[in-house]
Amino acid sequence: MKNIIITGANGNLGTAVTKTFVDKGYHVIATVAEHKMSKDITAHDNIQVNVVNLENEEEASAFVDKAIKENGQIEAVLLLVGGFTAGNIAKTSIVDVHVQIALNFNTAFNVAKPIFAHMLEKGNGRIVFIGSKPALEASAGKNVIAYGLSKTLLFKFAEYLNADAKGKNVVATVVVPSTIDTELNRKSMPDVDPGKWVKASALAEILEFVVSEKGTPLRETVLKVYNNA
Repeated sequence: MKNIIITGANGNLGTAVTKTFVDKGYHVIATVAEHKMSKDITAHDNIQVNVVNLENEEEASAFVDKAIKENGQIEAVLLLVGGFTAGNIAKTSIVDVHVQIALNFNTAFNVAKPIFAHMLEKGNGRIVFIGSKPALEASAGKNVIAYGLSKTLLFKFAEYLNADAKGKNVVATVVVPSTIDTELNRKSMPDVDPGKWVKASALAEILEFVVSEKGTPLRETVLKVYNNA
């Protein structure tokens, strides 16, 4: 049974992803900002829920150390914590940028750094970041400046990790969804056809492919999961 860390496990995406992984027999070590998860997930024996502030480097590192000590080896990590804010350049302050970096980049960095060292030691592992279309395409990011900038860091960070692990079986992947079909997004964008968006359950299956044996040949991968959005 593979041990996998999923951060942001009780978020809109995290809930669907966590359910998919526990249903497929993974042992999920989940992080949440508060101890609140849907009952259909917590009913599984193969999930361990941890309340962790991942913006705090020491707290995140202690969580990773504990997960390794209790489970021996962590084969994969899905870094799903994140947040969004709108605003073009005129409406974006440097504080907005710092807040988004703390939420979208720091939470990933603080877990990836210690888990990367662990995976190099074990000679195996998969680290998966969630990128964003606005970080890749200026036309999609011009009205979400702070968010787009914060997500851009994840792509370069993944490149650095892959360069460091070159020739080893430790790989960082960035999965890039367009708009995810969630209740919150449907409420905030009622005039947009949700049929063009990416379903969280479909994205969860792609994430499972990336960290499964089927995804073993993947290297330095950026997967665009846009559907028709």
